[in-house]
Amino acid sequence: MAGAKVACLARTQNEIEETVKEIEDQKGIGIAIRCDVTDRHSVENAMKETVHAFGGLDIVFVNAGVNTIRSLIGEDDPELWRQTIDVNLIGAYYTIRSCIPYLKQRGGGKIIAIGSGRGRRGDIMGSSYACSKAGLWMLVRTAAEELRPFNISVNELIPGPVMTDMNAKFNDNIDKIFTEGKEWVKQPEDILPLAFFMASLPLTGPTAQSYSLTRREL
Repeated sequence: MAGAKVACLARTQNEIEETVKEIEDQKGIGIAIRCDVTDRHSVENAMKETVHAFGGLDIVFVNAGVNTIRSLIGEDDPELWRQTIDVNLIGAYYTIRSCIPYLKQRGGGKIIAIGSGRGRRGDIMGSSYACSKAGLWMLVRTAAEELRPFNISVNELIPGPVMTDMNAKFNDNIDKIFTEGKEWVKQPEDILPLAFFMASLPLTGPTAQSYSLTRREL
């Protein structure tokens, strides 16, 4: 964990407890905090609990995301469409908003949001996800400008397709779905070098930037 103390946040308690155990097995320090990013008070309480446990907050990864709907506009479920926005965009807003006071207290810090190339181009049967990630990219850029005077950088990490639970339903078809096999389909650990690089940049380093691991033009 490169010496970091890690607070793992998610709605599912057993999953984050498993992550904490992996951290502890590697002699790291972690805590599990149940949190629903669509609930502003839940996010605020999670931030408070993290700061109480560790004495401060330095780096925040905005990672919660869903992609539950793959339908044409007009043939989709409006409720699922809205839920995608609630998690991917509103949840990101709540997370960034809630961590700002604690990062200011530390004299600076880093916010790293997990974006997507689909936020840069039209995505047939994926309007809710694409719109949520497009909004997230603008949120990153706006927050970066607002927080620049406080030495708080806000950047976006675009991993490209990763075999997480969200994409596991695609199984062996993932290569065809993602640009017909021309993309680099990654395991979660493949993201670590770029994530560590972004987390280790100086407080006065890059902000409002997007870093991508894709093998295509965004």
